[in-house]
Amino acid sequence: MADGSSGKGDVPGRRSAVAAVPELVEQARAGRPRAVGRLISLVEDSSPALREVMAALSPHTGRAQVVGLTGAPGVGKSTSTSALVAELRRRDRRVGVLAVDPSSPFSGGALLGDRIRMSEHATDPDVFIRSMAARGHLGGLAWATPQALRVLDAAGFDVIIVETVGVGQSEVEISRLADTTVVLLAPGMGDGIQAAKAGLLEIGDVYVINKADRDGADQVRRDLRSMLAMAERPEGAWRPPVLKTVASQGEGAADLVDALDQHRAHAEASTELARRRTRRARDEIEAIALTALRERWGSLGDGDRLDSLAASVAAGEADPYTAADALLAHVT
Repeated sequence: MADGSSGKGDVPGRRSAVAAVPELVEQARAGRPRAVGRLISLVEDSSPALREVMAALSPHTGRAQVVGLTGAPGVGKSTSTSALVAELRRRDRRVGVLAVDPSSPFSGGALLGDRIRMSEHATDPDVFIRSMAARGHLGGLAWATPQALRVLDAAGFDVIIVETVGVGQSEVEISRLADTTVVLLAPGMGDGIQAAKAGLLEIGDVYVINKADRDGADQVRRDLRSMLAMAERPEGAWRPPVLKTVASQGEGAADLVDALDQHRAHAEASTELARRRTRRARDEIEAIALTALRERWGSLGDGDRLDSLAASVAAGEADPYTAADALLAHVT
């Protein structure tokens, strides 16, 4: 079921949700798509009710498998996501999709390209698709993605797929968010070299050569396997497989789901899954705390205090560390 939001929550829906958070959470946990969509809108709009929402949802989280799907533009991320959803549904798993799109230069909302390409799943009540606007956030994700994940997790989805915006070499933030990170490449795009440059060899748990019916797919696979073989890994560590798919035809999707299941089992048997989820929670707490600090800075005479300190540093009257301490003394 595709959610009707465009990355900017509607005011009437937000107001009614704020007025009845317990009821909204109960409806979301019962699988009501409109309730799930409204909760995610509260997240994106930084609603005053967000603390109450997160407190109500937290006891019901931690069950979903979070799969990150990333890669350079043009490798077929949305088509691969659609094929992956289809295979997961064949295995009777409820699937949530957070597709991070570029922001509209006019409204600031998501451009919705991913949802259009996944329209075949729009009528499935056990599939929830939400486009989220990056809104200038670097790293391929929207700033609200971690808490939107909590909403879908608490709503009972078995697998949550996070498809990144596709910004290329800087797009490694997903590895800190997902339980399993899938890196997509394609022949004819120089992806073997790009993988080495971007640090993608360090973040991928599963590598997929999509558009494998094109010339050069086998060469990309060989090159990637050679580079992965050179990486140092501790004994017993997961060794990322390199798969081939033709997502537009649904070919290879079953192998991909099998690989996701194998990685999940390996991570659960070791301490890796717990480590990743603790790191994810740590990042989320840190982001919330930093946002609160920035809001406090804004209350200090609209930046007058900061401007005064900056002038002192520029004039050589103070050093930047002393100025930072002085600023923190006013906001804590």
